[in-house]
Amino acid sequence: MPDYILLMHDDAAPGPQDWEPYFKRLRASGAFQGGSTIGAGECARKTGATPPVTTHLEGYIRITAQDLADARTFLEGNPVYEAGGTVEIRELPRD
Repeated sequence: MPDYILLMHDDAAPGPQDWEPYFKRLRASGAFQGGSTIGAGECARKTGATPPVTTHLEGYIRITAQDLADARTFLEGNPVYEAGGTVEIRELPRD
């Protein structure tokens, strides 16, 4: 089954209490593979100008799903999504 990553943008402000019910649902489904907030960092490049860090990403959640449509079902209850914010869904190909 493919892995997907849900990338939460910083364009909504859900409360901390909103996350536990969502994580409980993900764990119960068996799809949850981990996740974290994203802290400060930097971009690195061997030569040339270094681009700025992408600042609009706040965190990620890794899940397993049958396909993109199945991964999309895990947006239900996501505090960022439910608050009107943006969540990117990206497949993590097994190269």
